[in-house]
Amino acid sequence: MTTTQQLMTAEDLLRIPDDGFRYELIRGELRKMAPAGFRHGRVAVKLSTNLDQHVTNHNIGVVCAAETGFKLASTPDVVRAPDVAFIRRERVEEIGNVEGYWPGAPDLALEVVSLSDSYTEVQEKVFDWLEAGARMVIVVMPRRRAVAVYRSLSEIVMLMENDALDGGDVVPGWTMPVKDLFV
Repeated sequence: MTTTQQLMTAEDLLRIPDDGFRYELIRGELRKMAPAGFRHGRVAVKLSTNLDQHVTNHNIGVVCAAETGFKLASTPDVVRAPDVAFIRRERVEEIGNVEGYWPGAPDLALEVVSLSDSYTEVQEKVFDWLEAGARMVIVVMPRRRAVAVYRSLSEIVMLMENDALDGGDVVPGWTMPVKDLFV
């Protein structure tokens, strides 16, 4: 005898009562995410503050916090929530205000690796973001004091403390010294 598990939808995920945890929906299966640790939270705020100031000052889009879900695929549904996200102004104007999850990937997804994250989980997130159309994924590794910048699965740049993040054509003009993330 076999049993089939009913897959959850993005709409089901939206209706889950707030219990203090974050969730993602991975191919219809709910994944509970532990609250971020202190170092993780500090790095995420440094990234989001620096990025948001640049984006706001140049009116080039919007920056979203970690609780923001992006619906990357349907049937089965995939809803991911990066630690920080950027969406170009043109896309925001085209799609408008969204009550639920943003349809598709952000232009830039930023992930801060937590102690509870496995290498496989982080790589799965990067693949999901890129496959759904993210133009850049930045993965910050606080324990290594390093940053990986993905433009595709084959175009990856590793940055160390003496390097600078650069938004390139995704976030024009945005730069941030890597060392500032770990102060």
